[in-house]
Amino acid sequence: MRFSVSPTGSDVTAILGALILSVGSLAHAADGGALRQQLSFDVQEGRNLNSFVRAESVAAHLLLRSGAEPRIVVAFPAGNSGVGLWFEHVERPVTWKLLDRPQPVVEKDAKGRLLYGIAAKAEIMGAAAGLTIKQAVLSSVRVLRDYQALGTVPPQVTVKPFALRTTVTWARNRLDGAAGYRLSLEVTHGMLQGERIKPDSDGRLEVTLIALSGETPLTPLPEDKLLDARARPDPPARNTLTFLSYREKFLAGSWRFNTYFGRDTLMSMDLLMPALTPLAVESGLDSVLARLSPQGEVAHEEDIGEFAILDHLRADASRSDEPVYNYNMIDGTFMLAPVVCAWLLDDGRGHSRAEGFLARDDGRSGVSKRTAGADLMSNLRFVIQSARAFGEDPKVQNLVGLKDQLAAGEWRDSGDGLGGGHFPYDVNAVLVPAALDAAVRLNASRLLDPYSSDADRALLGRAAALRDVWRAKAPYYFEVSEPNEAARRAVRSYAMALGVSADAALRSVGKDALRFHALALRSDGSPVPVVNSDEGFAFLFSHPSPEEIDEAVSSVMRPFPAGLLTDAGVVVANPVFAPRDMQQRFTNRAYHGTVIWSWQQAMLAVGLERQLRRRDLPAPVAKEIEDAQQQLWRVIAAGKSMANSELWTWRYEAGKYRIAPFGGSNADADESNAAQLWSTVYLAIWPPQELPAVREKRGALP
Repeated sequence: MRFSVSPTGSDVTAILGALILSVGSLAHAADGGALRQQLSFDVQEGRNLNSFVRAESVAAHLLLRSGAEPRIVVAFPAGNSGVGLWFEHVERPVTWKLLDRPQPVVEKDAKGRLLYGIAAKAEIMGAAAGLTIKQAVLSSVRVLRDYQALGTVPPQVTVKPFALRTTVTWARNRLDGAAGYRLSLEVTHGMLQGERIKPDSDGRLEVTLIALSGETPLTPLPEDKLLDARARPDPPARNTLTFLSYREKFLAGSWRFNTYFGRDTLMSMDLLMPALTPLAVESGLDSVLARLSPQGEVAHEEDIGEFAILDHLRADASRSDEPVYNYNMIDGTFMLAPVVCAWLLDDGRGHSRAEGFLARDDGRSGVSKRTAGADLMSNLRFVIQSARAFGEDPKVQNLVGLKDQLAAGEWRDSGDGLGGGHFPYDVNAVLVPAALDAAVRLNASRLLDPYSSDADRALLGRAAALRDVWRAKAPYYFEVSEPNEAARRAVRSYAMALGVSADAALRSVGKDALRFHALALRSDGSPVPVVNSDEGFAFLFSHPSPEEIDEAVSSVMRPFPAGLLTDAGVVVANPVFAPRDMQQRFTNRAYHGTVIWSWQQAMLAVGLERQLRRRDLPAPVAKEIEDAQQQLWRVIAAGKSMANSELWTWRYEAGKYRIAPFGGSNADADESNAAQLWSTVYLAIWPPQELPAVREKRGALP
């Protein structure tokens, strides 16, 4: 990147419009009125200092990355847009320090169009030799995400810098000519020399950052419209959830997933439901229903704003910003009906609103507009048709597999997340039968009668028989049994390779074979023998037998590396019984390896509590669940500082597993989001020891 290039006439217009800003006016709207700040909080996570701001039309997440690869990222929920500035590698790590809280900004560009963003002052400590600017990226967060991971930027979105005295600015319109993006860095204590910023003679280096986006703001859901009185008093979780919640949709996570994700929304609605207002629950469900495919599939992610324009440029050379929806994931499609059922049939608030909810428009425009009831019926139609092959001929090839040529298709959506599997356990053994059961219940409720044809009603009438086959036959294919002596050898060998103790794990093995469900099946039906946390789906959505509960609880709660339990939390995968090459892909540096995901622990907690409410469990099984709850909540409490993050990893020191931020090491595959939607679900989940007091105070479980 060079600063000596003369800008074009259009660049000059945009840049000169940018330079009219003055620090003294930064906390004001374009009309001179002060912005009312609604939310402001920080999260320190490893090398990342995260600062969140929401004030009326402004919502932004500032990330300052310390270390040897410093960077600045500002992500905006509006249009999933963002600006970022990457610096060259430095030999001595540097540290960012915020000097002033980020302040909301609403300004106008040179054409009088509104731009929304923040201004912040920061000090860069330890940068005696200064920093060299490597690359600025102004576009969709998806583009910033790709640059961080791959180091590439679409040529259409690159922009040249313009330097004036102590300030360097990048500014451009969106690719379709709409209001775009602006990033300005002023060296307020130090020097700007070409592409380098250097400290003054006193060693201090301070900068003022201004970051703006012209994308249309979302409609915030304030905390008092989001949570009801049953929510736990947890300020960090409340802040995180509030930042991610909007009338149009809930954001999956920030900074990297600052927009709609179907699966994340549904899981969060299910686990948070007891603590959410009806407006919040229905906003989440509305967002999913409005994005269904014509066939009834749940959209995984949406490409919006400039990323949608890039999609259309590749597809048809147009500059349309019409959203593009991704339907590659299969799990959300089978999650929708059980979550809707939980709201419309099981929650008294939702049940009283069910007919009105289903009758209203789904928010789509034009010819695609439908009622929510018609949307739901299209999903049930897809679910039942997808389940028919196995229900009528229960052989492994008729299970629900990943879509053609894809290595991922459910929540473990990294390249190695399923270990090369094609038929995921969670989808086939749990979610498909749960969706069929929801179809049975919704059909019996008669709520869908206005939205069902005669053919639909005949199809719904087949759901119960299909459900029974799936429940009885599908889990069988995923059963893995490891002989006791072979299991012991594997645990010793794997522990030695990891440099961890095998003692507690070996004591937990007992004398019998170790049984667990495979993570997935390969296309030929052979299992991927990875112990995994997806038993939580069965606890949450199913009614397993006492024997199945005993097997599942044991496989999850055995000490790692025989099971999943560590002092740092419950890891989501353990390849102890897998071949060595697979063990090397499921490490504590892999996104879906031997790492801890907050929401998976939450799902286990809710699932165990739901199973414990049953009246048909033998006393020993109930006691086993209670013991598992105690162990689980012990590690949940130990990880409280990370609970609202996406995931974390561990290091082994002095005979214990210690929590470590994911992304804190250069060897980590990626970095965690500091704010993650489905990690806030503890707002609706109570530790067992608090439940008696909650019952007494409120007369029911929260």
